[in-house]
Amino acid sequence: MVRVTIDRFEGDNAVIELFDKTTIAIPKLLLPSEANEGDVIKIDIDHGETKKRKAAISKLMGEVWEK
Repeated sequence: MVRVTIDRFEGDNAVIELFDKTTIAIPKLLLPSEANEGDVIKIDIDHGETKKRKAAISKLMGEVWEK
C-alpha cells in the first residue's frame, strides 16, 4: 500500500505529494468526493476485484475465440 497526500486543488485537478516529496496532478474525479487538501490517501491493490475481472475477461476471450 502507498500513502500520498493531497497538497492542493487546481481547477479540475488535485496536486498529490508522493512519498519522495515530488508532486503529480491527477483529475479530482479520481478522488473520493469528500477529499480535502491535506488528506492522506491510501492506494492499494484490490486483489479480489482484479481476480474477478481477469476471470471475466478470460471467459469473454474464450467465447470469442471458440466461434
